[in-house]
Amino acid sequence: MNERSPSLSAGSMTAGQRFRHALSKTSPLPIVGTINPYCAMMAERVGHKAIYLAGGGIATYSYGMPDLAITTLNDVLTDVRRITDACSVPLMVDVDTGFGGAFNIARLVKGLIKDGAAAMHIEDQVQLKRCGHRPGKALVPTAEMLDRLKAATDARTDASFFIVARTDAMASEGLSAAIDRACAYMEAGADMIFSEACSELSQYRAFVDGLKRPHSLLANITEFSKTPAFTLDELRSAGVSAALYPLSAARAMSAAALKVYETILRDGSVRSVIDLMQPRAELYEFLNYHAYEEKIDRLFAGQGTK
Repeated sequence: MNERSPSLSAGSMTAGQRFRHALSKTSPLPIVGTINPYCAMMAERVGHKAIYLAGGGIATYSYGMPDLAITTLNDVLTDVRRITDACSVPLMVDVDTGFGGAFNIARLVKGLIKDGAAAMHIEDQVQLKRCGHRPGKALVPTAEMLDRLKAATDARTDASFFIVARTDAMASEGLSAAIDRACAYMEAGADMIFSEACSELSQYRAFVDGLKRPHSLLANITEFSKTPAFTLDELRSAGVSAALYPLSAARAMSAAALKVYETILRDGSVRSVIDLMQPRAELYEFLNYHAYEEKIDRLFAGQGTK
C-alpha cells in the first residue's frame, strides 16, 4: 500500500491518496455505507474518513430490485457522481464482477476515477452473481479473476486508485482454497483482499498470516449475515485493516420508514413516531441550508421593490 507523500496537502491529494492516508491513520478503518448524497454528507459531518456505495444498496434503494446482477455499469456511475459531487470523503464502490469483459472493466475503472471514486472492490463470482451471504454462489476459475484484476490495474489512470479483490470462496471451497485465491489476487495487483462471509476471527487471522502483507484485509460487517457483528477492537486483534458497514444506516432508515407508514394508517397521526424523525433544524444544518438562503439574499437584494 502506497503511503501518502509528505509533500502533498489534503487539498491536493487524489481521492485514492486520501483513502490510502485514512487507512494508514486508523486500523481497522470503518467504511460506512451511504446510499445517497445526504447520507454521505451526514457521515462526513460526524467524522467518518471513508464511505461506501454497496451494489446491493444501488439495486434496492435506487432501483427497487434484488442484488442479483440486474443493475449496470451506468447505474453505478450515476450514484457515484451524485455522492462525490456532495461529499469529499473518499468513496469505495462495489462493482460486483465488473459488468463484462476486460474492456468493460477498463471503462468502469476509468469512469470511477473520472467521477471521483477512491476505491473499488471486484469479486470472483460468475457474472450472474448472488448476495455474498446467500446460498448457491458460483465462482469463476482463479485465472479468470486474475484477468479481471489485470484489466482493472492496467486501466488505472491514477496509480493511487485503490483496488480490492473480493473472494467468495469461503462458502464453497473452504478456508485454505480461499487463502490461495487471495494470495494469487494480491500477486496480480490487488491492493487489499475482501474475504466474504467469514464467521470466525480465526479465519481473518489465517488470511492475514497467509497474505504476509500489512494493510491487506477487509472485513464485511453486514447485519443478519454469516458474519457476526465483530467490534473494531476484535477485528484489530485479528489483523483486519478495514471494516465495511455496507447497509447499516440504510437498514435503520428502512425500519423507521416502515414504522411511520404503518403508524399513519393505523393511528391517523404521526405523533407517536416523531421521535424517529430528524428535526428540521438538524436537516438544515447538515445541508448548510441557511448559507444558501443568505446567498440568494445577497444576489437578489432589492429585487421586487420600487
